[in-house]
Amino acid sequence: MSSNLYIVRHGQTSFNASGTKTFTGWIDVDISEVGVKQAMGIAQTLKDIRFDVAYTSRLKRASHTLEILLAPHEYGVPVIVDDRIIERSYGDLSGQLHTDVQAKHPDMYKIWHRSYDVPPPNGESVKIVEMRVYGFINELLRESGDDKNILISAHGNSIRCLRAYLERLTVEQEMSVEVPQDDYLHYSFQSDPNGLFGGETKKLHPATS
Repeated sequence: MSSNLYIVRHGQTSFNASGTKTFTGWIDVDISEVGVKQAMGIAQTLKDIRFDVAYTSRLKRASHTLEILLAPHEYGVPVIVDDRIIERSYGDLSGQLHTDVQAKHPDMYKIWHRSYDVPPPNGESVKIVEMRVYGFINELLRESGDDKNILISAHGNSIRCLRAYLERLTVEQEMSVEVPQDDYLHYSFQSDPNGLFGGETKKLHPATS
């Protein structure tokens, strides 16, 4: 019997509400009014699913999004905080505007922003994020059991790594995928404690992204 995994990226943050892009990383900002509306829209779509457990990082933007997602579920869904799915740390770039970093470091901006294995100063590369995210999702797929509905509220880069694991993406594919803030990802999987990847997974929604 298969289980279901639903993954949601937190809504728009107060940092990015003005339309500018900021390296947020581990800075603990909340979601904006737009972010609340984005989460509420997804909550309505998923309101009839009975979740067995939900996961989030410690950061407010993920936990607040999860709170909104679970609001229709009055029976009480157990929530586990696991920082293996926290956002990528941008180190010394945290809190800086993309435009300012690009102006100060034109040769390194794209590398720090989008490189797979080169971290920004005192921060994490996507490859480093993969190491903790892969441990989390492998453990979840091995130990979750059958006929479960699991919800994850996470971040753009941690979800990028989750997708790479679940969909067997190449590095090039992983680095090119974008995770919307107004939709969700849905996978079905067969838990297998002995399988290399923890079980077979199939992406159900959205079908083409």
